[in-house]
Amino acid sequence: MIPPEEDLPGSGQEPAGDDDPGVEELPERADGPEVPAESAGPGEPAEPEESGESEEPSPEDAPMSLMGHLGELRKRLLFSVIALAVGFVACYGFSERLFDILILPMAGVLHDSHFQYTSPPEAFFTYLKVSFVAGFFVVSPYIFYQVWSFVSPGLYRHERKWIVPIAVFSALFFVCGALFGYFIVFPFGFEFFASFSSDKIQFIPKLNEYTSFSLRLLFAFGLVFELPLFIFFLARLGVVSSKALRKQRKYAILCAFILAAILTPPDPFTQTLMAGPLVILYELGIWVAYFFGKEKDRREEAKAGEAEAAEAGDGDKAEDKAGP
Repeated sequence: MIPPEEDLPGSGQEPAGDDDPGVEELPERADGPEVPAESAGPGEPAEPEESGESEEPSPEDAPMSLMGHLGELRKRLLFSVIALAVGFVACYGFSERLFDILILPMAGVLHDSHFQYTSPPEAFFTYLKVSFVAGFFVVSPYIFYQVWSFVSPGLYRHERKWIVPIAVFSALFFVCGALFGYFIVFPFGFEFFASFSSDKIQFIPKLNEYTSFSLRLLFAFGLVFELPLFIFFLARLGVVSSKALRKQRKYAILCAFILAAILTPPDPFTQTLMAGPLVILYELGIWVAYFFGKEKDRREEAKAGEAEAAEAGDGDKAEDKAGP
């Protein structure tokens, strides 16, 4: 039976349009959220809703070019040199007093002997050198701030708040290392060196050599004491973790003695006096990385410890089941 003509598809019957008042067209519903009329005009794409936080990066987060890094390095070096000049001028007025403090550990060992210098300008340049090093220690917080400020473009915005505290603690650790070398290492080391004096040989230190030797040790111990802070910085960035530091402990001890052999005179006594604190500071750095590292690293270490404990427990159970 053939259906009526009006029911056939394509029979030419037109659907009711807008002219037909009896038929209402229902608006088509999209699958996505409704877009207000004012937000999307004809022919314009709909804009997404604005979130509470702006997704646009700030100018500080923009990556720097090579020339930008070089310009930043030049600026930080210029500020550091100006600060060093100010510290040098301020300390030069106390150069004689500073020199007396520097030779005090050796003066207690020499007794009746004196320092000697053979070049006419040697004493003058010695005072300049002592004033320069003292000025560096005085302005060290500002210099370390310039160093960390140069590193700051590579940090996230929430990590840059650590720049000022890290600069202050860098200067504090640096000064503490120098004080450790002056009050602990110098008396024992100089007494050991002067113990070889006898009736046949007499120990009369040369002014320039003693000053260079002492200032080099002060800088070496100051830099060595920066190790926990350096580990803290790397742990905050997620570069190192306490688990990795514990695994590399034996290599760290070896590197401590190699570094002590480079920075100190070629005698085992002074090398041990530097390598010992360096190993202790490395152990301190492990705890610093554990407490101040990223939360993800601590969770992974905890899971690894639980997995090792579980494996050890399963092994014990298997041995018990196996029996003798």
